[in-house]
Amino acid sequence: MPIKGRIRTIPDYPKKGIMFRDITTLLQDPVGYQLVIDAFTNKYKDGGLDFDIIAGIEARGFIMGGALAYTLGKGFVPIRKPGKLPGETVGQEYTLEYGVDSLEMHIDAFEKGKRVLIVDDLLATGGTAAAAAKLVEKLGGVVAEMAFIVNLPDIGGEQKLLDLGYSLNCLTEFEGD
Repeated sequence: MPIKGRIRTIPDYPKKGIMFRDITTLLQDPVGYQLVIDAFTNKYKDGGLDFDIIAGIEARGFIMGGALAYTLGKGFVPIRKPGKLPGETVGQEYTLEYGVDSLEMHIDAFEKGKRVLIVDDLLATGGTAAAAAKLVEKLGGVVAEMAFIVNLPDIGGEQKLLDLGYSLNCLTEFEGD
């Protein structure tokens, strides 16, 4: 069974009309989780993309990003919600459909000029990923690519990030269903 078949859909969560794509069923399946890490590892190993470090977006980006950093021999940087990192941080606000949120990263997460692979579980509106990219750029880094397990192209995030000039890698997508 492919990756997509291991992702559970929960109708009307968190509100009516939303089809929530729940990757916990994928992650708890040892073959499914291995398929994800292997797919990303195979794409990026042996110079498949020039980058120096992996940044994972809280919280599911940690699950893939940490494992991928290990398999590729790269460092890992967490991008977190405010107040979760102990050192000096830089922040970036972004808009949600119901308000504003923000992300933070340590100011010494990597050296200027480093190429960063941003990892998260799902691409919907693109707001969180765009904010993560702005954080990387505030620190003088270059976004080499953004990697996601799931893309929801009908929501518009993919096009938003492409229009901003970012390269994307999505393992599977759910269109209009």
